[in-house]
Formats: sequence, structure tokens, C-alpha cells
Amino acid sequence: MTRMSTLADALKTLANASRKGKRQVLLKPCSKVIIRFLTVMQKKGYINEFELVDDHRGGKIVVELNGRLNKCGVVSPRYDIGLSAVEEFSTYILPSRQFGCVVMTTSLGIMDHEEAKRKHTGGKVLGFFY
Repeated sequence: MTRMSTLADALKTLANASRKGKRQVLLKPCSKVIIRFLTVMQKKGYINEFELVDDHRGGKIVVELNGRLNKCGVVSPRYDIGLSAVEEFSTYILPSRQFGCVVMTTSLGIMDHEEAKRKHTGGKVLGFFY
């Protein structure tokens, strides 16, 4: 059976492993979007580090969890939001203003909603984590 969204599969696997109390999780297949999403999560401190494993197929990622991740998911369809709607959308998705991130893809790259506001740009919503 074909995968509809590799990002959704990876985030669901990550959330399930974190909920179960695992320290490591193996994500496959690998994509550039998943790597950039994990980079944002690592910058915010929700995961420790990740390593790419090239198996000459789809690729794999080994992620070190730190137990801080409560929930992560993908927003489908990828809504197009402007700069003025970023704050409204983040309050709709996230449980609190103090923690959590909405990850967006913009013309300047993949970033969280706070960085998008600082760089004064809008884009499409990929997912969230808290």
C-alpha cells in the first residue's frame, strides 16, 4: 500500500514512541521536509538529536527522544495563512501561548510561527508540536 503522507507517518510514529516512553525511534522513509521539521523540533528542545542512515532506498532517521514531547501532528490540507492570521491559527492549534510551535513552510524555508512573525512572512502550515 502506498503512503499518502510520509510526514504524517513520521510524526505519528514519533508521538507514539514518546507516549510509550521510548528513548529512540526509527523513522522511515526519510525526506527533506521531515529533516527540516525535526531540525525545528531540535532547536526548540523537544528532541535531543537525530542521525540520518543511508540504506540506498528511502533512507532512515534515528531520533533520540528526551520525554518532553506531548503531541505532534500534521495539518492537512496545508492551509495557506498570511502574516496577520499566524497568531490566530497558532491559538487555534496550540494549547497555550507559553509552549508549542506551529511549523510553516515559507518562501524563506521551513520555520516555526514565531520565526515567521520575526521575518515578517506567511506561508503554508505543515504541522505542530507541543
